[in-house]
Amino acid sequence: MTSTAGGAANGKQIEQHEQEPMDVRIDMPWGYVVGRWYGNRQVRPILALHGWLDNLGTWNELLPLLPTHLGVLCIDLPGHGYSSKLPEGIAYHFVDYLCVILRIMEEYGWQKVSLMAHSMSAMLCFVFASLYPHRMDLLISVDIVKTRYRKPASQIDYLRTNIEGYMLEDERFANAKRQEPPSYTYAELEQVLHKGSDRSVLLENCHHILERNVAKSTKYPDKYFFSRDGRCKYYNEFHTSPPFAAELARTIRNVPYCVIKGSESNFIDEQSDEVIAILRENNPHFEFHEVQGTHHVHLNNAAGVAAIINPFILRHRPPQLETWTVAGDDQSEELPAAVKEFKLAVEDSENVKRRKRKSNL
Repeated sequence: MTSTAGGAANGKQIEQHEQEPMDVRIDMPWGYVVGRWYGNRQVRPILALHGWLDNLGTWNELLPLLPTHLGVLCIDLPGHGYSSKLPEGIAYHFVDYLCVILRIMEEYGWQKVSLMAHSMSAMLCFVFASLYPHRMDLLISVDIVKTRYRKPASQIDYLRTNIEGYMLEDERFANAKRQEPPSYTYAELEQVLHKGSDRSVLLENCHHILERNVAKSTKYPDKYFFSRDGRCKYYNEFHTSPPFAAELARTIRNVPYCVIKGSESNFIDEQSDEVIAILRENNPHFEFHEVQGTHHVHLNNAAGVAAIINPFILRHRPPQLETWTVAGDDQSEELPAAVKEFKLAVEDSENVKRRKRKSNL
């Protein structure tokens, strides 16, 4: 693993520097995954995974609103953003992304992982949590709660269309080494992303995702082209039937699990009801919330999402009191209510211990 962050001369400089994002590169067998580590790097961070054809920029609006005692490591999945593309002739698969999580855990020596995911990655993390519930201590899923269902006839059509689409994109991928892809003005790219997301990404927020998904044209000075791997459009999904998804849900016990639905989105619909009911019944730490917004509710309504996420994080991964610092130099700033409650509980516990020690003297 390599990083682009440099050292500092004294403790104060280090403390200030570590609040700045640090770009990291995590080696993988086919190349590398690029990430950006925000905030505290003294404790294990939350690992944040983006949605289909997006990149780590999807979290830009939400990150400044999250608790400061935990860092967040955002990554670009393979083929997205600045991460490596898979070799020519190799198709992307859902399982590849599961392996990325495990490889990052190995790289940093994490026995457990905290995950925050949107859309495709929320689907991914549902499966990950069912396979490795003992290795998870927190899961936040934005606007998806289960894998996708397809009826047999639809599945056959999907496979045929996906294979043919992949073959075409793989040919384009090979040709891109010799010929630049079609280019557009930046305003045109914003419209393409806005409409391509079914208007889920507001026009004013498109730049957060475009920044890492496009490259400047070498032929036309004022134009750009999509630099993400087009083959990702035809990655192999992990489809399940309702009984299979229900069984996956039953294995997720005692995992703090928070699902946030965008009120204007239909990605969580009546087909999700059984999985949600099972999670509620079997997992005492499961929460389900709805926030005003589209499928990209975390990007368009970051404040509404943070109002749900922050108490959840403070409840399940509270700050260590000896390392807790309030943002800024004003020590009179009030601690969040959840932190106050946690602090009082610890102080009460310590007072009980002191009384016991005195009584034994």
